Amino acid sequence: MKIALRRAGGIAALLLAAACSKGPDTTAAYPPAGPPSNVKPGFINKVWEVNLSTGVAPGMLYVFLSDGTLVITSPNSKAAFGAWTYKEGVLRMVEESQEYKVDILSLSHDELRLRSNHPKGSVEIMLMPARVAPLPP
Repeated sequence: MKIALRRAGGIAALLLAAACSKGPDTTAAYPPAGPPSNVKPGFINKVWEVNLSTGVAPGMLYVFLSDGTLVITSPNSKAAFGAWTYKEGVLRMVEESQEYKVDILSLSHDELRLRSNHPKGSVEIMLMPARVAPLPP
């Protein structure tokens, strides 16, 4: 019994030492995550749901990932991927190889209002934080 406890204690000590040891340096391969300094807080890495729009279906989801990836999807479609940038106060989005300027009409914790200036005209979109569906029992 004492031998089994010593072995278990020894294994626990080895696992603890391995967990605390410094692993390989991956900072060169994976730069630090986080928003660029010129991106407004609360704008990125958040799932936004279209509440009202003059040209986008309510329920569509938009995610502006911190690496510049734009994800757009809905419960009825596969995700579409684009890109976005925000530099010197100007938001630009690229969807289906089409780049256009987007005006930020308002931005708060609870609302993101945009005006997309497409070549065929502008579209206003009111986005809210996406609703979270409950997990199944």
